[in-house]
Amino acid sequence: MSLHEKENRAVKELGDAVNSAIEQSPIVTDALEHLRRLGYEADLNVKLEIRLQEIDRPSEQTSEEIELELTEEDLRTLRRMKIRVDD
Repeated sequence: MSLHEKENRAVKELGDAVNSAIEQSPIVTDALEHLRRLGYEADLNVKLEIRLQEIDRPSEQTSEEIELELTEEDLRTLRRMKIRVDD
């Protein structure tokens, strides 16, 4: 197995673990159930971006701030899912 294959397998394992954690989270389950009681079925899409960086080499990437515009409906939905948004 090449190093590239090992990295891909490790990244897939991480993605599967995150997906499993979300699916099994009582907080997420409760928030989804709350939406169902209100008469809605949630279509939840979560984007997971995994970037690998070698440990013994510092990153040359710079961090940049991203401004995200959320509507009041977005904020209400996030609060129902117990997701805090810092201003």
